[in-house]
Amino acid sequence: MKAIVVTDEAAGTAGMTLAERPEPKAAGNDVVVQVHASGFTPGELTWPGTWTDRNGRDRTPSIPGHEVAGVVSSLGYGTRGLSVGQRVFGITDWTRDGTLAEYVAVEARNLAPLPGDIDFTEGASLPISGLTAWQGLFVHGRFQAGQSVLVHGSAGGVGSMVTQLAREAGAYVIGTGRSEDRQTALNFGAQEFVDLDNESLEEVGGVDLVFDVIGGDIGKRSAGLVRAGGMLVTIAGPPEAQPADGLAIDFVVEADRAQLGEIVQRVRDGRLRTNIGNVATLDDAVAAFNPTDRIKGKTIIRVRS
Repeated sequence: MKAIVVTDEAAGTAGMTLAERPEPKAAGNDVVVQVHASGFTPGELTWPGTWTDRNGRDRTPSIPGHEVAGVVSSLGYGTRGLSVGQRVFGITDWTRDGTLAEYVAVEARNLAPLPGDIDFTEGASLPISGLTAWQGLFVHGRFQAGQSVLVHGSAGGVGSMVTQLAREAGAYVIGTGRSEDRQTALNFGAQEFVDLDNESLEEVGGVDLVFDVIGGDIGKRSAGLVRAGGMLVTIAGPPEAQPADGLAIDFVVEADRAQLGEIVQRVRDGRLRTNIGNVATLDDAVAAFNPTDRIKGKTIIRVRS
């Protein structure tokens, strides 16, 4: 099968190549998915699981990409809850070959049914961004209606999902980003926007919840904005600063079939919009992940037309 592979961590996305790889087999509790569309997070090329297996052994050449939408093509022993021919979407395991390929093996529990009225391209854009937003807000952030939420990177893949879910749940949302992101963030539901290059973050004042995707100096300064009893939730690594009278937590997104169902239902009924910036074929994936100009939104690889 055709797949995108990486062998050199230092090369980043520039080290991606299109290659022929063996088709995966379904182990116990696995399914093999015929991939129709795949999502990719550039940061995963810095994750240990991209380069080594669970025992720390080198597993290159490895196939990146952990978001998938496709059709179940075979079932492993003991697999329940899914059937051959079923449309599915979800997240693959961090330490196994991923979804930038024609087929991928994945634990069945990491997948959810993909309704027939949702395009595979949309389906592949949802799992990591949608689940990260959901878990950061409602599981780790303990959001309650009426709270104020500061969303960093509010025009990006994760931030736009956080913004929409928070607004629907009754939040007052303040987005941040670059100046050119302002209108996009407002269109996704932010009620205010802070240009981090030209405006003072501190002028935001106190907020109940910060959702941080940036870390570093922005993460440290954001901790000072959290009101008493509030939360700073980050996916940028362990927090470098703690709110004076609140909590800070970092987390790694987990697959969850029920939460995927909640997210895709919101897409179906128009309460949640995807944030796709570019769609490319598997043959053009290397170029798509190494653009000469900044691409707004998520790049999705359409493996099958």
